[in-house]
Amino acid sequence: MEYLYMSQEGYDELKEKLDYLKNVKRKEISNDIAVARDKGDLSENAEYHAAKEEQSLIETKIVELEDSFARARVMDRSKIDTTKAIMLSKVKIRNTKNNFEVIYQLVSHAEADVKAKKISIDSPIGKGLLGTEIGDKVKIDVPAGEMEFEILDIEF
Repeated sequence: MEYLYMSQEGYDELKEKLDYLKNVKRKEISNDIAVARDKGDLSENAEYHAAKEEQSLIETKIVELEDSFARARVMDRSKIDTTKAIMLSKVKIRNTKNNFEVIYQLVSHAEADVKAKKISIDSPIGKGLLGTEIGDKVKIDVPAGEMEFEILDIEF
């Protein structure tokens, strides 16, 4: 089994999503199906078919989240090497070509959220930043081509 390492916050969020889908959304969908079923002929009942499709999507998501939850392991921050960019570290980088600076937190794919500047360690930039130290320059292949970044700071 491949473990899914994450922060305590990510673990709690994953548990909350799973609980919501299982205990709230499932009941809502079940009620929607019952209401649609009461409206008559199921073969031509668009509400019924839409509710059944949504139920299928919810059940698929529940299975995915249950798998992630089963593999989830919360990282102990006290045992982390703070000199290198690793899972859960916040890495301040500068694009050497345009001098654009950004801070990304390296997280598992389950916690990734580009808007929140949380990137997966499985992404090209995430993989390229892993193991780097302050002052390092690293070239990373991204879909748009090769980019070079300088590591300005690492925080936890």
